[in-house]
Amino acid sequence: MDIKPKFEVSGRISRPVPEVFEAFVNPDTLSRYFTTGGAKGRIEEGATVMWDFHDFPGAFPVKVIEVEKDKRVVFKWDDGDGGDTTVTIRFEPTGDGRTIVSIAEEGWPSTEQGFGKSYGNCMGWSQMLSAMKAWVEHGINLRDGMYK
Repeated sequence: MDIKPKFEVSGRISRPVPEVFEAFVNPDTLSRYFTTGGAKGRIEEGATVMWDFHDFPGAFPVKVIEVEKDKRVVFKWDDGDGGDTTVTIRFEPTGDGRTIVSIAEEGWPSTEQGFGKSYGNCMGWSQMLSAMKAWVEHGINLRDGMYK
């Protein structure tokens, strides 16, 4: 049996879905809590945007596959070995004004290196959710100095 590395993380943000969704798709806002080197380009279906991180060398092209406003974003990006992984981010209302953000990623090879990279990205997306929550709810950048 060939088991492929994949994961899903989620968290609740105490703001309505449209505000949380906009905080992710807007490059100016995304740059304040996640892409520490800056984000270029709004996340829109069919676009290729660039994400840069001060704590990781080089900017990354992000190929946006699908956007369903206030519900879902699907994109592909380089897995570091010449392949792509697929990331699906869902935004769901809780009924009490909060938003559940779920992030799933898959597509690494079934190798020790593939599993290792998936664990690293799982940690990164979990931290991104915490940073998003702190920024959207309180205007605090948790990622500043986190990794470097």
